[in-house]
Parts: sequence; structure tokens; C-alpha cells
Amino acid sequence: MPDYAAILKEIAEVVRPLTAEGKVADYIPELARFSRDKFGMALYTTDGQMYTVGDAGERFSIQSISKVFTLVMTIRLVGEALFSRVGKEPSGNPFNSLVQLEYEKGIPRNPFINAGALVVTDELLSHTPDAMGDVLDFVRKISGSPTVQYDLAVAASERSNGFTNAALANFLKANHNLKNGVEEVLEAYFYHCSLAMSCEDLARAFQFLANHGVMEQGGPRLLSESQAKRLNAIMLSCGFYDEAGEFAFRVGLPGKSGVGGGIAAVLPGKWSVAVWSPAINRQGNSVAGMKALELLTTLTGESIF
Repeated sequence: MPDYAAILKEIAEVVRPLTAEGKVADYIPELARFSRDKFGMALYTTDGQMYTVGDAGERFSIQSISKVFTLVMTIRLVGEALFSRVGKEPSGNPFNSLVQLEYEKGIPRNPFINAGALVVTDELLSHTPDAMGDVLDFVRKISGSPTVQYDLAVAASERSNGFTNAALANFLKANHNLKNGVEEVLEAYFYHCSLAMSCEDLARAFQFLANHGVMEQGGPRLLSESQAKRLNAIMLSCGFYDEAGEFAFRVGLPGKSGVGGGIAAVLPGKWSVAVWSPAINRQGNSVAGMKALELLTTLTGESIF
């Protein structure tokens, strides 16, 4: 077995200079308060071993990584019927593209672009009495951390500056692909994106996707093996905005990124991993985080390929 502790330490040393590259997201003003000097990484094996380096215990806004959690919850409720409302194909366009949504007549390309996540949130609202509370409870359960919370300042910042998301939601409503009220959907969506978690929290929360749908060895099953396989496939092809092909090429893992600088990924049957470095590239992915995961699969010799 690779020496994960030594490998994570080596990765941190190599990528530290990359924290100076890219730009900390500021279109959501509250995200700009995080220092670009932060770097954390946590790897959690399917036999329960946790390896960390750097700021792995510090919580940050996970942003679009939360879309994995809402998608899982919705699949558990309605199964693949969800995909009559949202596709499964890579977008090849910015994550908040209005042009693509108009071209495709209100059916989002996949559940991880913003329009797709709004549809998932809408479906969740139709089946749960308290979508914001239920998502928080679910994330606390799968992360094993009862103190995971929404960052209310980030949620308010998103609400105050979420004009493009509001446009997407209204366009979805105009095309009859939003069942609930626009404001209700947006409010839940902004809260979900504001979830504050650490790399350790995320590595534990993604464990079930490394474990074929089961939370821990012998623990409860969240998804069937087939559902877990398909969710990992969507993460591989759609989890990194319009840079999914580059991530698959360089890293070779299913995963999901967020503009808060976090990335969570899995190697089915072996481990889940999370990395955080706030400065992102033009596509919205962490510069140092991308390189860290590339080095992880290179130095361990482990990937899905």
C-alpha cells in the first residue's frame, strides 16, 4: 500500500507555490475573505484510515460540491425519473450559461451546472418538507460531523449577487421546468452552496461513493451499486464545469469542484479525497487543488484508468 502520509506531505510541498496562481473568487464577495495561502488535503481510505496535511481541518464554503449531496438525495427519492428534467452530458460551456439553457429549451445539460442544480433543488423541494434542514441533516450524517453548518454570510452574499442564477431560474420557470416558486428554489440553492465543510468532512462525506454506495464498511447503504456507479460517471464527465476532460486527462478520478477552491474525488474501492486551495482558474477550479490530485494519482499509481 502506498505511504499516503508521506505522499500528502510531498504534494503539499510541491504545490504550495501554486497557491499564488489563479484568483480567489470575488463575484460572491464573502468568498474573497479566504486567504489564497490556505492549502489542505485529506484522504480517507475505505478501511477507515484518515491522512491529512495542511489546513485540512479548516472549514470553507464548498459551493458546487454540495450539488453532489442534493443529487444523491433526489435520486434516493425519485430515482432516474429525475433525468427526464435534466441531462447527463458534459456542458462544454460556463457553469452559468444562459445561452446553452435557451438553446436546449430549458432542459439543463447536466445536474452540476447551475441550471441543472436548480432543477434538482426544485425536485427536492417537491418531496421534502424542509429542503434546507434535510440537506443539512443528510450532510451531517454522511460526514459524521454534527457541527457542519451553513455559512449564513456566504448565503446572504450569494442572494445579494445572484442575478445570473435568478435569470436561470426564471428561464426554467418560463419553460415549465420549475415546479416550485422561483424565490423558494433560489433560497434553498443559495443555502446549499453555502455549506461550510473541511477537507476531513468532505473526505468522509464522499466515502460512500468510494464504497459502492455504502457509507462505511458494514454501514447503511445510501445508493445501490448501480446508482453509485452512475453518479461517479456523471462526476467524471461533468464535475468540473467546462474543464472535466482536462481533469479526467490529468487526474483520472470522478469528482466535483467548487468555486470556493474545494475539490472532492473518489477512487472506488480504495479511498475518497478532498483538497482545498482558494485561488481558482478561469474555469472555476482550484489551481493548486487540480495539481495536488494529479500528483496524488501519479505518486500512488492509483486512478480509475
